[in-house]
Amino acid sequence: QENGLFFHSPDSRFYWSRGNGWFAAGFTELLLELPQDHPERNRILEGYRCMMEGLLTMQGRDGLWKQLIDRPEFWSETSGSAMFVYAIATGIKKGWIPRERFEPSLRKAWSGLVGNIDYQGNLQNVCAGTNTASLIVGNDPDVQLDYYFKRERISGGLHGQAPLLWAACALYDYKQ
Repeated sequence: QENGLFFHSPDSRFYWSRGNGWFAAGFTELLLELPQDHPERNRILEGYRCMMEGLLTMQGRDGLWKQLIDRPEFWSETSGSAMFVYAIATGIKKGWIPRERFEPSLRKAWSGLVGNIDYQGNLQNVCAGTNTASLIVGNDPDVQLDYYFKRERISGGLHGQAPLLWAACALYDYKQ
């Protein structure tokens, strides 16, 4: 979309956090592997930058992004947020996005993630596996919205643990 984010599906036109997280991580991985002279690299880099800008404007006060990114009344979701940390940290390190603009967001997001790790090392507030709302509850947007809002929050689910490790690795050799 114009804001750089992706709908969960054409029939579920909501910016689901983890779905967008996969795009952010995917952009990042693709840019890490794509040769500098690849004819589509600039187009992909611009898509990545557009997405990062869109995310920057929708970050929650706690540093995380909501279960539906553009819905401030929704709960903070950690798996998508961890993927965004990974994408932002890597983008700053690689010079794809400006450090001075994105580093405050990165620090706030990492702090928010760390605050959601329990004493056993489990990341909390990970959205349960989620099919597109249209397939589960039909096409009524209000019913779909309720479906996303009521998704189970998991602690220690692999949907969150792996992205948390990606984020930590991206920050491991991060230079200020």
